[in-house]
Amino acid sequence: MAHEPRLTAALRELLASQRVAALGTLDETGAPFVSMVPFAVLPLAGELVIHVSGLAAHTRNLQRQPRASLMVCQAEVAGEPVHALPRVTLDVNALPCEPGSAAHGAAREAYLTRFPEAEPMTALGDFRFLRLVPGGARQVAGFGAARSIDADELRQALGPAP
Repeated sequence: MAHEPRLTAALRELLASQRVAALGTLDETGAPFVSMVPFAVLPLAGELVIHVSGLAAHTRNLQRQPRASLMVCQAEVAGEPVHALPRVTLDVNALPCEPGSAAHGAAREAYLTRFPEAEPMTALGDFRFLRLVPGGARQVAGFGAARSIDADELRQALGPAP
């Protein structure tokens, strides 16, 4: 069995245990806009996938400017300190999955495996899958445990477990 560094394993666990992220996009004036999005991991591609409505502001923002920021954070525990919560902020590029393509099929399967209740939404005409291709990230795995991650290492962390 291959060895996986401790921080990479912590990142893999964070992304597996959390199902929602904060997506930061830029609106038509260049102002930042943050929204909540459910996400799934595409391990064979080392990417993430979201399912968005064409009516949503973040979707329009991504169509204009596909570069975005995605933050995944461990949930707060009541009464516990929050400053060292494990989290990662990813620099991503959003790419559409064309219906009928292999990428669309993989995105749909990964998303519905994680969110089976969303299956009826996949039939709605204004919803689409977007692949979030990571370009790098900043991980905080706890107090004093932070690092920058390049795209190659991030794809490894998003990929199949060793």
